[in-house]
This record gives sequence, C-alpha cells and structure tokens, in this order.
Amino acid sequence: MYISDSKELAAFCERAASSRVLAVDTEFLREKTFYPKLCLIQVATEEESAAVDPILIRNLSSLRALFEDEKITKVFHACTQDLEVILEEMGCIPTPVFDTQVAAAFLGYRQQIGYGALVEACCGVRLPKAESLTDWSRRPLDPEQLQYAEDDVRYLPGIYRQMTEELTRRGRISWIAPEMAEVTSREHFSRPPELAYLHLKRSGSLTRKQLAVAREVSAWRDVVAADRNIPRKWVVSDEVIIESCKRVPRSVDRLCRIRGTEQLSARDAQGMVDAVSRGVACPSDDYPQTKRRDRPSAETESVVDLMYAMLRLISDKSGVATQVIATRDDLLDVASGRKGSRLMKSWRYELAGRELEGLLSGSVGLTVKDGRVELL
Repeated sequence: MYISDSKELAAFCERAASSRVLAVDTEFLREKTFYPKLCLIQVATEEESAAVDPILIRNLSSLRALFEDEKITKVFHACTQDLEVILEEMGCIPTPVFDTQVAAAFLGYRQQIGYGALVEACCGVRLPKAESLTDWSRRPLDPEQLQYAEDDVRYLPGIYRQMTEELTRRGRISWIAPEMAEVTSREHFSRPPELAYLHLKRSGSLTRKQLAVAREVSAWRDVVAADRNIPRKWVVSDEVIIESCKRVPRSVDRLCRIRGTEQLSARDAQGMVDAVSRGVACPSDDYPQTKRRDRPSAETESVVDLMYAMLRLISDKSGVATQVIATRDDLLDVASGRKGSRLMKSWRYELAGRELEGLLSGSVGLTVKDGRVELL
C-alpha cells in the first residue's frame, strides 16, 4: 500500500494503533547534503505493510504519535541511521525499539548480519537487490520500487516473533533492553560542533596539542557545512584537516600550500586559518585527551591473548558474537584492573566476565583436547 496523503496515513495509523508490533524502515539521501533527506517511510504490522511518502505528506503527526506509543514495539533492522533521520525530520525517537540485527548477534548469527541474509535465514525468502541504488527522492515511484521498499519491513514482524520466542527460551530476552537503551538515547545522536573532531579519520595520530587545533577546525567545518546543508567533505576533507593540524598554517598562503585546499574560497580559507589560530592559542589545560592508549607490556598482551581465546570459546558455546560480548580493549581494561569495564556488568558479566575473572585468578584454565580449546 502506497500512502501519499494525510487522510490515508491517519486511517492506517488508526488501524496500526491496535497492533503490538510496528516494523519500520526508511529510505533517505544524504550524499549531497549535511542533513539527511527523508524520502520514504516503510511501516508494517502483522496484517499489512505500507510505504508512506513524506515528500507528498507534510503533516506526519499521526505517524509520530504511533512511533511514540510505548505500547507498540517498533522493530528495525540496523536502526541507527533510521532513528537519526526520523529524529531529524520528525523530531522524535520511536520507542520502545527492537533491533533484529542486535538480537541476531545473541542467537548465533554472525555479527552485523544484513537484512537480506536474515530474511533468507528466518523466512526462506531471497530478496532482490535491483533497487538498492534508487534515487528515492524522484517522483513518481514505480511499483517495483514500492515492492522493494515494502519488502524491507514486510518480514520483520514475523522475524521479531521468532526472535523473541527464542530469546525467551534461552533466557536472553532481558539482554536486549540495555543494548537498545544505549542506541536510542538522544545523547547517542547528539553531535555538537565542538565534538566533531572525535569523528575525524586518523585523528589517533595527533598529539593533544594538535587535537586542540583539530577541535577548532572541525567545529568550524561543521558550522559551515550545516549552514549550507552540504557534506562536510565538500567544505574540506578530513585529510586536509589532519595535515593542517600538523603544519599549523598561520596564513591563507601557507594553508593553500596543502594539497586539497584548492576548492576553498578566500572567505573559507581565512575562516579555516582563524580556526587553526584559535586551536594554537588553546591553554594546555584545555587540550583534548588523545584516543591512544598506553601500549600494554608484552606480559599483559599475552594475558589478553589468553583471555581472547577464552572469549572465543564462550562465544562458540553461547552463540553470541565475540565482538558483541567484548572487544580487545574491554579485555585489556579487565586485565589492567581498570574500573567501569562493561564486561563486569549485566549480562556480559554473567556470560563471560565471571569466567574471565576465574582465568585471571588462576581458578579456571584452558587446555587443548582433540585439537580444540576447552576449559579445565
């Protein structure tokens, strides 16, 4: 069903309000803009599916009310970008949310499994990929495009039902809530300009003093890009920002000696130089912290290697993807005795943290039997 006017949308939302589950997906474009442009919203209950056209329907308040109805579980697959564009365009974050990609990692599927692979595994249906590069902003949409779009939600209610039953059977249904709380909080989507430097590629190569410059230049770039609604890289690339942090150009002439600055207007070049100067003038007490960790000793690295071997064993036995349980940095936190490790909390402690504590204390060991690592 293709919904292109507010009356049809209100009627669908009235019917969907009695459902326990609402599958949601979006189609959007952001290749040429700073802010994502919402082009289509696909929704499905267990009885019907629809493609809602937000380009033709300006008033989406009935759909927003549905998204905010806490009696209805909103089911997504890989929800982060969908939630971001919904928040940007509709001013709300759907709640509560169940992400089938997250849940799949608790049920023996590979980490970050794609939607098509999950549908094939759970429903035995192979989805076509012909429309994956469609320009969803162009109208009218043809029947093939709408079919492709609705397929992205059509199977989610059934997959949700299968997954919740299996998670309940395994005693893991409570594991989902804390994972969802983290990715659906408004703070998760907050990206103020002064923190834009945290997303710079290769920023780990910078010193704290250079990061102070990166903070100012990245904030300047974000403000310019947002004001013009263009991608950040259209203002200046990450590579140029990193290079400017190392060279610290104090004049437009010096800045323009860096390859990749050719597209900067005189005004933008001066704005970037001014940002560099603000970073250089930053007091040392206000320098950002580096992302780099102190390199652990060879002995600690060996301990972490052993811990990782146990983690792989736990992952194989439990069917929970290794990276979902812990990263090597998480293991290093535990091995180094740092407080606050997520491995020492909630389901992660029950599944792996307690065993890893036993390994570190010597009460649990590993051995090789018939070519396989096993617990002693």
